[in-house]
Amino acid sequence: MRATAEPVEGNRVRLSVEVDEVEIDDALDATVRRLSSQLRVPGFRPGRVPRPVLEARLGGAVALRQQALSDALPDLYARAVQDADVDPISAPEIDITSGEDAGPVTFDAVVEVRPEVAIPGYGGLVVTLPPIVATDEDVDRQVDRIREQSGELRIVGRAAHDGDYTTIDLHGARPDGDDLDVEDYLHEVGSGSDIPGLDDQLRGARAGDILQFTAAIANPAGEASDVTFRILVKEVKEKVLPAATDAWAAEASEFETIAELRADLRDRIAQVKLVQAQLALRDRAVEALVALVEEEPPETLVDDEVRERLHDLGHRLEERRVSFEQFLAASGRGEAELLAEIRAEAAHSVRVDLALRALADVEAIEVTDEDLDAALGEMAEQAGSSAADLRARLERAGRLSAVRSDRRKAKALAWLLDHVELVDEEGAPVSRDELRAVAGETAATAPRTATDQDTVTDKDSADADADADAVGSPGKTKRSRSEKKKTVEDES
Repeated sequence: MRATAEPVEGNRVRLSVEVDEVEIDDALDATVRRLSSQLRVPGFRPGRVPRPVLEARLGGAVALRQQALSDALPDLYARAVQDADVDPISAPEIDITSGEDAGPVTFDAVVEVRPEVAIPGYGGLVVTLPPIVATDEDVDRQVDRIREQSGELRIVGRAAHDGDYTTIDLHGARPDGDDLDVEDYLHEVGSGSDIPGLDDQLRGARAGDILQFTAAIANPAGEASDVTFRILVKEVKEKVLPAATDAWAAEASEFETIAELRADLRDRIAQVKLVQAQLALRDRAVEALVALVEEEPPETLVDDEVRERLHDLGHRLEERRVSFEQFLAASGRGEAELLAEIRAEAAHSVRVDLALRALADVEAIEVTDEDLDAALGEMAEQAGSSAADLRARLERAGRLSAVRSDRRKAKALAWLLDHVELVDEEGAPVSRDELRAVAGETAATAPRTATDQDTVTDKDSADADADADAVGSPGKTKRSRSEKKKTVEDES
């Protein structure tokens, strides 16, 4: 078999394929064997039906040959695609141009292919990284968060402002007579409420004040109606935080001194900032590369990506026994809005894919057999299988080339991360040695930059408050002195 490819209009190519007669004879024999075993012909055992009988049942020798060509075309087309080094992204339009009745066969296959996009200027990309050093202000904010957990409420005689706590009696008169009555309700001013306007009323209020206002509140049936509220302000309290002393640190954390607590928080914050910088490097480097691509992603690829994402979403919802309608209701979005979001994400993912493929092409990045073996080994370990079994399954499914392609894009991303210019938010250069030094100082097992193609939302590392959960609170893992002592004794 011989195959050649030539471009045609609309990002498509025409494969011209010539198949020798001997291969057609082999295809005929395979079809005869299949039909002989499948067709039930009186007087013949399955698998023993003669070819002339099959021809008669199908309407003649030409009809049998056409059936054989129909059976063989998918494999012939797949081989032609591989021989001509074509990367199709849609089903082909196949036209048999000769040989339907006898002799060698030629056919044309017109198919849409993955476009090759341009990435001009990829060698001069600049990426701005968030801060990677924990400042005193970052540490102060985390100390204050822990102090908040130990704060005490004290009654004050002044007017309430945001951050104060008010003790109130609340009465709400509904038009339907289903009134609301709550006594000694403690509310933090400025924290938000299910009652619209409550915070606005309490700001500036003092103990003994009686407040009255109207707000629209939904009833159990979900219908909104105006409710008249009458509120008695009984107390105004402020939160008093303990002083950041050694005694407080020993009580609120596993450390004996405030200096030890601050040192631990500094390390934790630095680790978080390091991870954020690594994620920002990957995300922003990919975004900078994608910004170089002017071509629009083919609708065929976007449609395929949308279907894949919807399939994954459906699978995850099924695992959680949540219906699509329940998911929409919980997310507060309509079906059209969700589909628009998924399509936008899919289009971006396709652009990332095309940009990384283009980078791999221009930098001549290839996947060696050793690279592929390593990738299969990692996948097999995650799947609890052997690399040999996984390779065999992927080969049977025709997915081995996809694994090679994914690894090639991963290598392209690694090249990109190693070659973009790094600067801080002031425009000063940031060396990769500095990133590695921070990693070494903060944690020997700090996460390394991932190399998958999907981008990650970048959090603003300038504000350590946003990462309190990642930093962790020593106060939450406090051990008593007796527990500390027992641990030491056990280890000794």
